[in-house]
Amino acid sequence: MAGLRLGPLLRHVDWETGTGATVWVEADRPCEAEVRCADGAGGTARTWRIAGHHYALIPVAGLRPGGETAYRVLLDGEQVWPLPDSPFPDSTIRTPAPGTDSPGPAPVRVAFGSCRWAAPPSDASHDPVGPDALDTLAQALARAPELPRPDVLVLLGDQVYADETSAETRAWLAERRDLSEPPGEQVADYEEYTRLYYESWLDPEVRWLLSTVPSCMIFDDHDVIDDWNTSEAWQRRMRATPWWRERILSGLMSYWVHQHLGNLSPAELAADPLYAEVRAAEDGTEALREFAARADADPAYTRWSYRRDFGRTRLLMVDTRAARVLEEGRRAMLTDKELIWVREQAMDGLGGASGFPGPGPEGPGAPGPEEPGATGPEAPGVRGGYDHLLLGTSLPWLLPHFVHDVEAWNASVCGGRRGGRWARIGEDLRQRGDLEHWAAFPESFDALTDTIAAVGGAPGAPATINVLSGDVHHAYVATPDWSRWPSRPPRSQVRQLTCSPVHNSIYASIRLGFRFGWSAAGRALGRVFKRHGRVPHSHLSWHKTGGPWFGNQLMTLTLQGRSAHLRLDQAQSDPAGGGARLVAALETDWAG
Repeated sequence: MAGLRLGPLLRHVDWETGTGATVWVEADRPCEAEVRCADGAGGTARTWRIAGHHYALIPVAGLRPGGETAYRVLLDGEQVWPLPDSPFPDSTIRTPAPGTDSPGPAPVRVAFGSCRWAAPPSDASHDPVGPDALDTLAQALARAPELPRPDVLVLLGDQVYADETSAETRAWLAERRDLSEPPGEQVADYEEYTRLYYESWLDPEVRWLLSTVPSCMIFDDHDVIDDWNTSEAWQRRMRATPWWRERILSGLMSYWVHQHLGNLSPAELAADPLYAEVRAAEDGTEALREFAARADADPAYTRWSYRRDFGRTRLLMVDTRAARVLEEGRRAMLTDKELIWVREQAMDGLGGASGFPGPGPEGPGAPGPEEPGATGPEAPGVRGGYDHLLLGTSLPWLLPHFVHDVEAWNASVCGGRRGGRWARIGEDLRQRGDLEHWAAFPESFDALTDTIAAVGGAPGAPATINVLSGDVHHAYVATPDWSRWPSRPPRSQVRQLTCSPVHNSIYASIRLGFRFGWSAAGRALGRVFKRHGRVPHSHLSWHKTGGPWFGNQLMTLTLQGRSAHLRLDQAQSDPAGGGARLVAALETDWAG
């Protein structure tokens, strides 16, 4: 009898028709995987094999729009989910009701965060890094099903930590190989990556949560290694080690299996030649390994970024790790091809616009004189293809000012603006100090800013543009100031929303550093660095409008009509006992 090793994960729910979904599972042997819903909907899929593991992504059809149904998972006809004696409610699939007449549009709830170190505490009564925000959310929803449930959970990177393993995982690794040999206590191959996903997704609360709330995911550095793809020199050093090739190939392979495929719609899956090849093969390992090798060698070979539309809310999840161009002098956060894709997807449907406005007479991203909407306000009645744009990028676009200025200085001196000696010093500091956010790729920072400004200024612009990020182990809200922008400023309300970690340690030095980064003294010192590095003047400024907050936390955006509501919840131990609870640290609204 086949058994369920991991899952189920409810991944894609069809917001266009409200009738379909996909469910991901791992079984312990080849089998027929099936989802049966209480309302008669369902689907089946045969497992496929990677490195001795058996997976299926089950398409579910026949769902009722605007409904909710419990479901079961069966392997070769035998029920394996829900688990016997489960303390949790039934896993359900909830579908939207697109195109229905109602007094107003239904809200879309998007919960997001990043950086979840999944190691269980050695003492169940005390977690040294504090309560896990995902665990706490799951407990709250399980205890009170009437609570508003997120329509999607957006996980912005560091779903697993390949370079920071738990004591339990280190003991398991020691049974496989000699930990005195590189990479030591870090994971080395695909099998060891699967251990990380078991540790993370077999957590009972998280397992139930991921079975009943759809999820969108993207990697960040720790999914592979800290500061992955910092620079050309970093990459050259890593590729010279004897263990790196197996690590990077295994990291990309396991990401494709466990995270990437579930991000895609059934139509995108049907058009994916690699997915077809893997499913058709007796063993898809070599095909996937070849794909991972080509993806690592050429950042333009494949696209990990993707688009999801939730009614009139659009999510563009942007790969800020594997799509980098690292050659000094050509450094970019995204390849040209990737940047064009982001721009086209963001502009798609806005007031009939099909392209992206190029540089105009007033500066980059400015509308040209022949462009619709180049002068004057938006025409009455013009409404674009969506009301809210979410740009999911694991790394924040707008950082604390001092951090941004130091990274811009570093990029300048590494590029040779202060000579060879400073370039060498800058490269050493870049790798030691994790100086590799958007600010460390100045032309890419400007390109992203231009894109946001152009989308926000287009005919039928969305009401809000929210950049969702994590990585930096604190939460904050930042708002750009467009008063010195050389072209027409966006009409959309623009925010940088940063939320991390979901579950990780917050060192005192991090708290102090980021508080200083936002301070007036930090801004003044940052200007000194910029002058030394001869950093060109920026037309964009910004200010912090919320935070910083430190702790294990999640943000939730509730988007309805042209309005947005943001709530930040922190996971805190319940002083009355009984585990942990989510406590709101911020609630705020804005509208376009």
